[in-house]
Amino acid sequence: MDFTYDARTEELRAKLLVFMDEHIYPAEAIFEGQLDELPNRWAWDSAPIICELRAEAKRQGLWNLFLPGDGGAGLTNQQYAPLAEITGRSPHLAPAAFNCAAPDTGNMETLVVAGNDQQKQLWLEPLLSGEIRSSFAMTEPDIASSDATNVATRIERDGDDYVINGRKWWITGAMNPNAAIFIVMGKTDPAAEKHRQQSMVLVPRATPGVEVVRDMRVFGYDDHEHGGHAELRFTDVRVPATNLLRGEGDGFAIAQARLGPGRIHHCMRSIGLAERAVELMCERATQRVAFGKPLSEQGVIRDWIAESRVKIEQLRLLTLKAAWLMDTQGNRAAHTEIQAIKIASPTTVGWILDKAIQVHGGGGLSQDFPLAYAYAYARMLRFVDGPDEVHKDALARRELRKYEAARA
Repeated sequence: MDFTYDARTEELRAKLLVFMDEHIYPAEAIFEGQLDELPNRWAWDSAPIICELRAEAKRQGLWNLFLPGDGGAGLTNQQYAPLAEITGRSPHLAPAAFNCAAPDTGNMETLVVAGNDQQKQLWLEPLLSGEIRSSFAMTEPDIASSDATNVATRIERDGDDYVINGRKWWITGAMNPNAAIFIVMGKTDPAAEKHRQQSMVLVPRATPGVEVVRDMRVFGYDDHEHGGHAELRFTDVRVPATNLLRGEGDGFAIAQARLGPGRIHHCMRSIGLAERAVELMCERATQRVAFGKPLSEQGVIRDWIAESRVKIEQLRLLTLKAAWLMDTQGNRAAHTEIQAIKIASPTTVGWILDKAIQVHGGGGLSQDFPLAYAYAYARMLRFVDGPDEVHKDALARRELRKYEAARA
């Protein structure tokens, strides 16, 4: 593995860093103000400043950087990792400005690998151009969704249609009225083999029977910058059978293929968030005086800064290794490293944010700094795409199998 960024990556990094300084950071406060003025506060992509940023990103060729194939920038995971890290420094604005925000990224990747030509024309193309938004409806309130085979929503064939009944919650982006399409996972055959009971169908938002019940808040934040998280109800929702993704029984496999890249993208961005937290911590420590000397001369704060740098470098190395394995040996070969970074990243970044908040005193808890929201975001990542405990259990079982095989 070569740790030197290639010429394409260096070129894009330089452009992104300038874009962040000249456009993203100055737009953060403007964006917040414009959201409050929107007729529908969930329609974040209708804010004038985000429209301007997206137009400029397209003009500069900083669009769909996450997608390696048609419609994307053609980057490898290793090339994209340092770029995603930069966008993570402003997680509520920058990924959206470059059309690299979840859940749209994962949904576009799903349509690329599992959608047919008609589905791609109807939904993938407008997502790639940024005309619409989307949501991925898998998690449910009535079952333990950490085990995706538990999904209870029913998808039943009725002639040329599928009829959907069930409840979903924590569906990211679904509060946004511009989320025009939902990818819904449910059971088509409860009697089939455990991992072949599930299927996925495309459900347009305007379909009769689709109900947005309420928004879900994260530590009190409504997360309107991402189109919110919603509870949904599907009551006799009828869609054409042609809306099925791939085939009946393929839902679980599609979900696993979707979640792998999504997990590492979250980790890439969280490193950028940690870097910004360290910068804010250093700035605050050098400017504030307590007990006769700057905070930066307090040993405990120097310890936090040093530990933060060590932790960030560890996360970055593991993320790059996972990205390299995905590129050279495939996503399945990188499964252990993806799980490891998904376990390590949210907890580690949360630790760094906690210390940055402590250095800022009461200000760190306020809306005057991005740290409190970032802390809630990092804590949420310990559930996103699977809770820590599930990944740890799978990782441990894999290690035990390796030991048992070696002993045998």
